[in-house]
Amino acid sequence: MNTDASPPPPARGRLSLYLDLIRWDRPAGWLLLLWPTLGALWFAADGWPGWHLLIVFVLGTILMRSAGCCVNDVADRDFDRHVKRTAQRPVTSGAISVKQALSFGALLALAAFALVLTTNRITVLWSFGALAITLMYPFAKRFVSIPQAVLGIAFSFGIPMSFAAVRGGVPDLAWWLLAGNLFWVLAYDTEYAMVDRDDDLKIGMKTSAITFGRFDVAAVMVSYAVFIAIWGCVGYSRGLGVVFLLAVAAAIAQAAWHWRLIRTRTREGCFKAFRLNHWLGCSLFAGIAVGYALR
Repeated sequence: MNTDASPPPPARGRLSLYLDLIRWDRPAGWLLLLWPTLGALWFAADGWPGWHLLIVFVLGTILMRSAGCCVNDVADRDFDRHVKRTAQRPVTSGAISVKQALSFGALLALAAFALVLTTNRITVLWSFGALAITLMYPFAKRFVSIPQAVLGIAFSFGIPMSFAAVRGGVPDLAWWLLAGNLFWVLAYDTEYAMVDRDDDLKIGMKTSAITFGRFDVAAVMVSYAVFIAIWGCVGYSRGLGVVFLLAVAAAIAQAAWHWRLIRTRTREGCFKAFRLNHWLGCSLFAGIAVGYALR
């Protein structure tokens, strides 16, 4: 029986199913993408980037993250049915067909591309790379020992695109920020992978939590340290002052709290740490934005 062709449960409306598909009730996913993108936008513009670019990158981030959810759920539907936390996702349960999910994802990606077309040629070119890595990531979990590194690249593409949109090019600074952000993604997505480690071992999924083994907590904390150090140094070099240093201190305190949550490796603690990561990113962005405003 082809579950992809099964009709949706009658008690649920179509809109509700599509909102579930893109995780609309869980904004932490797109916030994790948004804060480093906005931080890069402020660094690129050396302050306020203007309403046009702010709207383009905020809406574009939400749309592309939502499109990525569609692709991810289609790619993982056979794995997700074996994991309690994901078994009832719309594509996995058959409530939304593969064709419907991919069509909706394509529509979202086209809307994001329409926004990018209002910028400049180099940003448009970079958007093709962003799309390629978005499509590639769901399949990396089958072949790459640390697929979170691939996700780190995907979740960092807004950084070079921000610089391209503001400056018409991608300087070395953007690559430093991207490298730092990659480590943050490695930190929080390893926490996420620690939640499902037992299920992933049974179904043969590759994750950083499995690869790092008993060094998983140490790897998370080192990744936090590298991320905060790189972004902290960049902000300090831009003369963002005491406010930014306080934001860095807040990020360090949150990372320490996450260590307390994950050190015993409970599902609840690891998932809570993952869900709250966007506040760490928000703290750093707030320090950047306010630091520039007061500079």
